[in-house]
Amino acid sequence: MPGQFDSTAVRKWCALALAALERERAEIDAINVYPVADGDTGSNLCLTLEAADSAVRAAPHPSAADALGAMAHGALLGACGNSGTILAQLLRGFAEVYAQTPPGPPATPGVPGGEDETPPDGAALLRRALRRAADAAYGAVARPVEGTMLTVAEVAAEAADGADAAEVARAAHTGARRALAATTGQLGALARAGVVDAGGRGLVNVLGALAEALGAAPDAAAPPPPAAQPDDTAAPADGAAAPAAAATSRGPRTGPAFEVMYLLDAEDTVVPGLRTVLDQLGDSLVVGGGDGLWNVHVHVDDAGAAIEAGIERGRPHRVRVTALTGDGDHADSHSHSHSDGHSHGHHRDTHLRRDVAPRAVVAVVQGDGLAALCEDAGATVVRAADGPEAALTDAIRRAIKRAGPHEVVLLPNDPDLQNTAARAAQEARTAGIRTAVIPTRAAVQGIAALAVHDRSRRFDEDVVAMTSAAAATRYGEVALAERQSWTTAGVCQAGDVLGLVEGDVAVIGSDIDQVAADVLERMLAAGGEMVTLVLGADAPAGLADRLREHVRRGHLAVDTVVHEGRQRSGPLLIGVE
Repeated sequence: MPGQFDSTAVRKWCALALAALERERAEIDAINVYPVADGDTGSNLCLTLEAADSAVRAAPHPSAADALGAMAHGALLGACGNSGTILAQLLRGFAEVYAQTPPGPPATPGVPGGEDETPPDGAALLRRALRRAADAAYGAVARPVEGTMLTVAEVAAEAADGADAAEVARAAHTGARRALAATTGQLGALARAGVVDAGGRGLVNVLGALAEALGAAPDAAAPPPPAAQPDDTAAPADGAAAPAAAATSRGPRTGPAFEVMYLLDAEDTVVPGLRTVLDQLGDSLVVGGGDGLWNVHVHVDDAGAAIEAGIERGRPHRVRVTALTGDGDHADSHSHSHSDGHSHGHHRDTHLRRDVAPRAVVAVVQGDGLAALCEDAGATVVRAADGPEAALTDAIRRAIKRAGPHEVVLLPNDPDLQNTAARAAQEARTAGIRTAVIPTRAAVQGIAALAVHDRSRRFDEDVVAMTSAAAATRYGEVALAERQSWTTAGVCQAGDVLGLVEGDVAVIGSDIDQVAADVLERMLAAGGEMVTLVLGADAPAGLADRLREHVRRGHLAVDTVVHEGRQRSGPLLIGVE
């Protein structure tokens, strides 16, 4: 039925929006001059919608509320950049309205009273959803600026009107186009480049797809010309100036050096404090989400401090740190350490400081082999052991003092030690030592970070490279159950072999080789270039050789590296980069 906003319409909306953004990705990238002229807004919006579309298509959804919830959750998990994080929050606000509305039958024209009813998928509900979306987006941005996609969302919500959902969507799209054309005159950076806001243009595409999904042809009429167009540059009918105009506006970057993004598992009550801290550290701050899961985006000079702010309040994961180069573009700082022993990174500092202050890396590890491996890589090692947290904090403090650095990087290598490391880092800062905590949750992530550590780089660049390498390493483990207990894979008995992926039990079995192979397959299903195997003290003889052969047979392009960790926590640690 045209105009009915059901789960089918949601799936269609998501697919159409993604297709529209993919068509205009290059043009949107080209006009991206605010807040950072990094030329990736179109790409970030596409990546965010791809994640949303995958979530919607992953399973059938019986109602619009269910489908919108999946769409918003997928966008939250896959959000990229400032614009993607805002889009995810817009979708979350949209979904909240439908989730809070009980299902009911649609109005039936011609039936007495039918035209006066407001069904949950009707015009009034869609208007409320558009209003809530705009409010949610404004609430997620620490310092809202007019002339951006926030303004486009606000005007779209104000313009939304009509007798059914299709008319409301069409009116919202028309209002969004009008607001987009006006953004040129609302921000100096846009006026100087002669372009409209890139994020706003992406949002216009998303709202046009909504109208189309509901059976209303999106308004194709040209919006009013942008205000304050410089020179004689006229915006095309869709409100965007020629890409060349944006390209000429880029100059030396004067803002923060790094973009930091991560997902954060945290209580909702701690988020206001997190916003306050991150707002003091940098700009372009967007914190979206809710119900215990948040997406954090900020531009800062001190990437380590931005990550530590999350560690102090919850569990950061999927950490991404990107260097912003002098020309305003993003430089991918992710690096891989391959089996040939060389570090292959995409971002290199061609002006290395030769007067760097002494820098130490302090790694918390279990096992003689892991300790020796980290020490060979130049780290100062602290042995993890059961006991009071204060004792471990004191051990880290002594290790820092023993190293005598002016700068220190901490690798906790365990999710339970993140807060301990953060407290030790704060003590070090009080003593005048520049300190960063890289949120490594497993020893294999610490190994990956150490593999790209280079103390000849500037401190922030070293932290970025190490953080990126750790974040790009998925981790798994094979352990033995000590007692009967419930797990995410079912009930296990004492002595069962457990296969864990990213901390969650994924496999329960009786054979270490088979469980290890199952874990490897699950981890490699998402892709990978290198497998790291760290053998525990109780690993069966020949386990590494059998797993290496398993990888070779099934994944020809994947290298395998084996370390004798001799840890007592379990027979095997696995890393996939």
